[in-house]
Amino acid sequence: MKNQFAELNGTKFYYELAGEGEMLVLIHAGICDSRMWDDQFAAFAEHYRVLRYDWRGAGQTAVVDTSFSHHDDLYAILNHLEITKAHLVGCSIGGTIAIDFALAFPEKVISLTTVNSTPRGLKFDDPPPPQWDEVDVACEAGDWERASELEVQIWVDGSQRTPDQVDGSIRDKVRAMNLIQLLNDEKELGEERPLSPPAYQQLNHIQQPTLIVNSDLDMPRIGKAADFMAADIPNSTQVTVTGTAHLPNMEKPDEFNQIVLDFLRRHPIPLRNQMSRE
Repeated sequence: MKNQFAELNGTKFYYELAGEGEMLVLIHAGICDSRMWDDQFAAFAEHYRVLRYDWRGAGQTAVVDTSFSHHDDLYAILNHLEITKAHLVGCSIGGTIAIDFALAFPEKVISLTTVNSTPRGLKFDDPPPPQWDEVDVACEAGDWERASELEVQIWVDGSQRTPDQVDGSIRDKVRAMNLIQLLNDEKELGEERPLSPPAYQQLNHIQQPTLIVNSDLDMPRIGKAADFMAADIPNSTQVTVTGTAHLPNMEKPDEFNQIVLDFLRRHPIPLRNQMSRE
């Protein structure tokens, strides 16, 4: 395994590489960092060359107050590693980034997997979870531990479970990862440059095989977003991981891994393209 930093786009990015074969990139959720993929990284590296990284402001990647776009950052990382094509797997905002990347740089994408993600620009009128206002109060008071716990209740527990019904080790891990994000948000990440037009208006342009994973215990609007994508992305398959909320890869890693690996095996890189190597 290779752990390194790369100075790109004015920021110092942390990344890890392992395995051999077709390239597979794991893009983490907004309440986590690349450690959320601990149960996938080694398992997927038995079959693929796997890259996971902390996007700016997360984990070990620096915060810089400058304009940016996450999909441009990913493009820079792949170019730095001389990776020409890759499978993309993104959870939550990580999936949003993957969708933007697939639209901006389609020639670099073999397949796309989104996990409880919403395409940028898509909005629903669902009421926010009851903890939302409490999160704002905690942040304004500088009580980051409380804010992180409330966000764990929203995303990890979900609206249909109490904290004691969820694996405590998963809650603790996400709370710790999310705390880094919350503290970094206070350091001014900079203005994000959005894809234009927004991704939700361009989903029918995605031609790569796409796996859309959602969970039955996540917020209803996340399930609606999955249905919206499944209807608009031409070559898409939708799968629900039951008994999980926003992070099914952490709650049911064996089931999640099998779903993703089965999909990837059905969609190898086309023979006319040379396999990506560092």
